[in-house]
Amino acid sequence: MSAFSVTHEAAAIETAPIGGRLVTRFTAVLGLIVGLFAVVVAVRFARGIGAVTNLNDGYPWGLWIVYDDFIGTALGASGFIVAFVTYILNRGAYHPMVRPALMTALFGYIMASLSVFFDIGRYWNAWHLFLPRYAQIDSVLWQVAMCIMVATAILLVEVLPVVLERFGKHGLRRKLDRVMFLFIAFGVVVAVMQQSAFGTLLVIFGPQIDPIYQTDLLPILFLTSTIGMGLAAVTLEGSLSALALRRPLERELLGRLMKVGQAILAIFLVARFADLAVRGVLPRVFQPTTVAIVFWIESALFAAPLVLLLGKAGQRAGRLFVAAMTMAIAGMMYRFDAYLVAYHTGPGWHYFPSLGEMAITVGLIALEILAFILVIRLLPVLPRRHPSSGAGRS
Repeated sequence: MSAFSVTHEAAAIETAPIGGRLVTRFTAVLGLIVGLFAVVVAVRFARGIGAVTNLNDGYPWGLWIVYDDFIGTALGASGFIVAFVTYILNRGAYHPMVRPALMTALFGYIMASLSVFFDIGRYWNAWHLFLPRYAQIDSVLWQVAMCIMVATAILLVEVLPVVLERFGKHGLRRKLDRVMFLFIAFGVVVAVMQQSAFGTLLVIFGPQIDPIYQTDLLPILFLTSTIGMGLAAVTLEGSLSALALRRPLERELLGRLMKVGQAILAIFLVARFADLAVRGVLPRVFQPTTVAIVFWIESALFAAPLVLLLGKAGQRAGRLFVAAMTMAIAGMMYRFDAYLVAYHTGPGWHYFPSLGEMAITVGLIALEILAFILVIRLLPVLPRRHPSSGAGRS
């Protein structure tokens, strides 16, 4: 069974390009931002990475890696999560969300791959990753790089049925449908390996990471927060698409997903505070330090959805959107703080993103949004018409 179709007939009935003008004021603005992004990228490759970044020997990575990779792929995990729930756990009710979630995941991983390419000093040697004589297979960074590339390739296969459907290649699509479950399962395994590896990277930093954040549980904390971020991304995407395209909101389905996210966040918070107590680090969070302050801001953001989603009121469209937003921001902030704020490489080293770094990150985001708009207008990604049971606004 394909991640993009239950049957040929169901896919044809349920999804269709939304059509409409490709050039609007919004897409024109996005195009201008992408144009500026292209100029800065050209400067980066013409004059070197130092010409557009504030990176240094103390901070060899910064905004590009933390946001575009660690955060971008965490939000992109939404595709693997929804596909797994729908097709491996056989929860067919979530089928309307699979295509947009996987498409968003694909763009997120492509942006992450581009960001890595921009961030590598000797980018012309990037192909060495694929050669056994060069690859350092014991390196966590090598594992992360390979997971990003493999996950991107898997997502390309998972979105292929929508392209085949658009161009009437139904025979090829049916053949791909028969083995698609293998790609979905493998994609989930790769995503789990990658997200837990992000936590492992921090573990090997040792005392360079503040004790509030440094723990052997980092792989688990990163993985659980990723699941929450992925579910939040699906909810935000569904809410914003319904608003912008004036389509019915799949409120009941989004509410169910957010309930799962609520449980995941509860596990995350309990594990995090229990770990602090067991390690004897809990008193540090009450000290007047920058790390302690950002820790409490994170914790408040992680806890907010637990309250917002309580009772029947928690299933309202507005509550779902705010809960998803705080859930996503909490996960983003956790990654920023762990890799940049809690990171102390030694005296004399400081880092703050340059305008060039910000321009490339904003440009990548604009490019991703622009690509998504073009895809949903030209390819059958979103449900054709009717809301599913329980959909609607409130």
